[in-house]
Amino acid sequence: MNPEPSRSPQVIRLLLADDQALVRGAMAALLDLETDLTVVAEVGRGDEVVEAARTRAADVALLDVQMPGLDGIAAARLLREAVPGCRVLMVTTFGRAGYLRQAMAAGAGGFVVKDTPARQLADAVRRVHQGLIVVDPALAAQSLTHGDSPLTDRETDVLRAARTGGTVADIAHELRLSDGTVRNHLSAAIGKTGARTRAEAARLATDNGWLLT
Repeated sequence: MNPEPSRSPQVIRLLLADDQALVRGAMAALLDLETDLTVVAEVGRGDEVVEAARTRAADVALLDVQMPGLDGIAAARLLREAVPGCRVLMVTTFGRAGYLRQAMAAGAGGFVVKDTPARQLADAVRRVHQGLIVVDPALAAQSLTHGDSPLTDRETDVLRAARTGGTVADIAHELRLSDGTVRNHLSAAIGKTGARTRAEAARLATDNGWLLT
């Protein structure tokens, strides 16, 4: 086992996790311009986050929400347990109130969108490293108006499966339920989301961050 890299008390060590290599590279280039920040690891999958944070002694992990292998919120939860000294800042395209609430519950110290100016992003990293909470103001306002998911676990499963556009029979086969049970759950989910169709219900639930996990 390789020895853990030594830490510099003056420089904050960063891990970037994003499945888009171009976005990840651009973010790394911008953050590395800051004299007190250095990118020590880059990964493109959520299930690579914990190992990279541990072996590279990262101080702050910047995580996207949607990644292959493991989503960023689940990765944040595992990181809090496995490497508690590494703080988490979610940096994502998916600026949704539901994702914000889930991320904070998972132990993230901040949540910002990818179009945040470079200087503000660097400042967010520093504040999260200090143990402060950093949240995009627009998302913070949205989180006050959108409550927790009204869907049951099974309704969530059915709506998630419905996003692929399959038939009721397809969903029933995937979830090992009867066609009638799937129809009942879809009807309940449509009513709870105020939608007119199951496709609209799935879209509204996705926009609110209710189908991520």
